[in-house]
Amino acid sequence: MRSSDTESIEGYHAHVYFDADTREPAQSLREAVEARFEVRMGRWHEKPVGPHPCWSYQIAFTPELFSTLVPWLALNRQGLVIFLHPETGAVIPDHTDHALWMGEKRELNLDALK
Repeated sequence: MRSSDTESIEGYHAHVYFDADTREPAQSLREAVEARFEVRMGRWHEKPVGPHPCWSYQIAFTPELFSTLVPWLALNRQGLVIFLHPETGAVIPDHTDHALWMGEKRELNLDALK
């Protein structure tokens, strides 16, 4: 698999980061995403989980949805940080080399992925 082989992308995960002070905008964003897009929503995590250093929930979606959902998130994220990565089966590169950030980049706990 070459890094430029986009056919290897099985899907995407967008992780919406929030805390006690930003839970309300996170809820509003979640409801808006669910109303507009065919996605799989993950559970609310009010503690760091896996590689994520903040509270978060996941939005899982297909490659076909990328061109509409990602620009919509960029314009409607309400100041929340969103970490976005492809799912290719190469876990570490997906979370590092191939990842995108909306808002302030955070330090991931990559040991959780090993």
